Amino acid sequence: MRCFLPLGNNIESIQMSLKLRSKEISWLAFNERLLQEAAREEVPLIERLKFLGIYSNNLDEFFRVRVAILRRLAMVGQLTLAEGGNPREVLSQIEEVVIEHSTKFEEIYNKILGELATENIFIVNENQLTPDQGEFVTLYFKREVRPRIMPIILKKGNPMPLLSDDAIYLAVNMEKNKKSEYALIEVPTDLLSRFLIIPSQDDKTYIMLLEDVIRYELDDTFYMFSYHKISSYIFKVTRDAELDLDDDVAESYVKLVAKSIVKRGNSALVRFVHEKDIPDPLLLFLLSKLNFKKEDVVIAGSRIHNFKDFMGFPMVGSDHLYYHSMNPVKHTKIVHGQTYLNSISKGDILFHFPYHSFFHFVDLLREVSIDPKVTEIKMTCYRMARNSHIINALINAARNGKKVTVVLELRARFNEQDNIEYGNMLNKENVKVILGVPGLKVHSKLCLITRKEDKDSKKYALVGTGNFNELTSKVFSDQLLCTADLNITREVTRVFDFFDQNYKIPRFQHLLVSPFTMRSKLVAMIKHEITNAKAGLDARIYFKCNNMVDAEIIGKIEEAAKCGVDVRLNIRGMFSMFTSSVDGKMNVPAIGLIDRYLEHSRLFYFHNGGNEKVYISSSDFMTRNLDRRVEVAVPIYDPEIRKELIDFFNLQWNDNSSARILDNDLTNIIKNKDQKPQLKSQLAFYDYLRDRIAK
Repeated sequence: MRCFLPLGNNIESIQMSLKLRSKEISWLAFNERLLQEAAREEVPLIERLKFLGIYSNNLDEFFRVRVAILRRLAMVGQLTLAEGGNPREVLSQIEEVVIEHSTKFEEIYNKILGELATENIFIVNENQLTPDQGEFVTLYFKREVRPRIMPIILKKGNPMPLLSDDAIYLAVNMEKNKKSEYALIEVPTDLLSRFLIIPSQDDKTYIMLLEDVIRYELDDTFYMFSYHKISSYIFKVTRDAELDLDDDVAESYVKLVAKSIVKRGNSALVRFVHEKDIPDPLLLFLLSKLNFKKEDVVIAGSRIHNFKDFMGFPMVGSDHLYYHSMNPVKHTKIVHGQTYLNSISKGDILFHFPYHSFFHFVDLLREVSIDPKVTEIKMTCYRMARNSHIINALINAARNGKKVTVVLELRARFNEQDNIEYGNMLNKENVKVILGVPGLKVHSKLCLITRKEDKDSKKYALVGTGNFNELTSKVFSDQLLCTADLNITREVTRVFDFFDQNYKIPRFQHLLVSPFTMRSKLVAMIKHEITNAKAGLDARIYFKCNNMVDAEIIGKIEEAAKCGVDVRLNIRGMFSMFTSSVDGKMNVPAIGLIDRYLEHSRLFYFHNGGNEKVYISSSDFMTRNLDRRVEVAVPIYDPEIRKELIDFFNLQWNDNSSARILDNDLTNIIKNKDQKPQLKSQLAFYDYLRDRIAK
């Protein structure tokens, strides 16, 4: 069988020999898939509003991080990105795509408003209230809103107050004799709900946004001013969210991170979004005050911004406006009255969240925190929930005399302050806290439990794909392997030893661990499939992850496909691969799945001549994950669990309801959408797990 020559080991030569898509543009295509879900009539109506909220929240973070990085590169004169193009070109493309998506967003939202009206649900503004509704809004404003807003008068000679990128603002225009005086109001969505349900005497539901409550009472707010006309316009800003960590060794790492969080609040602005009807003089005044330049991203939009709040839209209307409830499935290996560790000692257990309840893990920690035979617990923490049950269980374990070690990653973006506070809390409870690893971000999801059994110490390891977070586990689709396998527990112990003593580089035969072995072993396994394909043997590679942008991995995947390996990719987000096609068929078929749960698990499958290898992992195929983070992929040795994961992958691969084809034009066409019967893989996998209980 013919195939092209192997690529070299030099990463720069690989990048030059490959044509790669901008990861930022491919990410925007992922976010567009959320817009598509918001537009789909088969998705329940209120859930479509929530998809708009998720889209908006994602886009905010995209500007805070990806766009901010590109701006930094452009400012220092970086000419070429790893995947080609230069930062200024990509920034220009981003602006074009975002503006196009903004138009779609407004069209979808207006259509949803019309459909809500047919359900007798109305989102009303300050100009649409009846007298009775107006009285209610006025009373609510005086009691709840007015004490929480502090207007600021804007004058040319005074500096602009520091604006948060997590807030929305009303720019107020007071006109008199062709002159205007300006003021600024921060809408207090951190203190009050964005949504006010107005009492109704009919069967209709009326909802008003908090900013419109303020607009309705502008006269009351600025009664002491003399003006002929008063009006207000929404705007928001987005700031660079990258932490600026210098190398001042005289300060503790905690202090450095804390100082950088404060700096972030005053970091460079990267986007200004405003209501399109804002008068030009007021807009120019604001842009001047904020030092926005021509090349900066300034986007005109509708009356509503910070749409992320719509993820928490009120529970109103009939049940058919929401996804039907999917109660967690019972796990076949969890027996009431039997301890979790006893169950794990009998055989490996794999949890699929949220199909299985995340509180299995919480209960396991509670159980071991009081088990007199458990002597030690070690755990990595990345993004934890507020008022975390996990942290509480670890503290309880320490209070019960267990030796508890927590590897706490302070650089978990947007969770830095929470993690600092958790670190202080754990320290006070005599928990050993390790604040990450110098030069590496700890992104692996590990827990190691030591228990005295029959005069010996036995270890139990838990290795997952997602955060130990009881809140996000309700909407993120992740997996967690629980095992007492000696090979795995021994190597998980080595990972924790590395956290404690970074100068010792451990050896791994079973786990794939970044930055040590994961890249080289993945490449070796891909090469093995290529060798089998050349020999005429069955050869397959199935990958599921969030992002695929690493040049070396992409190069080897392309080579494998051209040599006849059956390659299938399920990539949720950034996807930098361009795939050639033969007779209209994609050489490397790829899908991206968007549905009610956010796909977050990572799965690596190699046919391996029939001796199948399956891993679950915390790592994506990004250079940072493979080279600059501590990531772990764990092999699945239990044949029943291995089959379960392959079935999971195949169900998603055959999805013809929510899986989009990742083609070179990023068209996001649903795969086999006209094929019958319709397969909605997330519902199908839920039924798959329920059927296992019935058997």
